[in-house]
Amino acid sequence: MSAPTLDQFQQQVSELLLRHRSLLDVLSKFGQSGASVNRAVSKAITDCGCIELNARKQNYSAEPDLEKAKSTLQSHLSGELCEHCRDVLKAELGRNLFYTTAMCNLLEIKLDDVIADEYDKCKALGLFNLT
Repeated sequence: MSAPTLDQFQQQVSELLLRHRSLLDVLSKFGQSGASVNRAVSKAITDCGCIELNARKQNYSAEPDLEKAKSTLQSHLSGELCEHCRDVLKAELGRNLFYTTAMCNLLEIKLDDVIADEYDKCKALGLFNLT
């Protein structure tokens, strides 16, 4: 069975979105789902311990060498998500994607267009797109 397309996912969300038809409801659920993603990552660190976070100041190089910068900058993350934490995080990310898609539906924006536009922007701007 092939993976659903973004258009199919957006149509499915549209059919399922009954309770939260108000943009304000969707905005609040989107914010709540983003907080749940953050909480799932935090619990993987603090409750489970399958991943660790050791954050400190990044040492940026004054040299404009991209490869050197890639090798010196760190994610501050070590370890791997266990199966349970991965499943929880996937579910929370899925819920966040659901509400992102619901917002697209209410505002009559195609999710496929959002991703295509962002892809094109990243491709065109390259390093200048870094945030």
